[in-house]
Amino acid sequence: MVRVFVLYEEKPDPERYQQHAELCRKVPGGTFRHGAVFGAPMGEPKFPYYAEWEFLDMEAFKSAARTEEFMATGKDAMEMGGRFHVHFAQVDG
Repeated sequence: MVRVFVLYEEKPDPERYQQHAELCRKVPGGTFRHGAVFGAPMGEPKFPYYAEWEFLDMEAFKSAARTEEFMATGKDAMEMGGRFHVHFAQVDG
């Protein structure tokens, strides 16, 4: 399984983020999820908002990453503003 996860330095505007989430759900082959980070083991969480795609395998991820839909999500994220960090992870069972 492959996960693309995004950590936001500020919580995004909920209404605007719903528009972004709709774009993210159009990426073929992936399941998109997002939500507020509510805690950390010690102190406040460094990143108050989280989003992720889950892809069945590396081939599904690579295929999705080449689509117009995937590229549109990156462009839209930049237009939303705010600082965020994107990471790619291969998840072993």
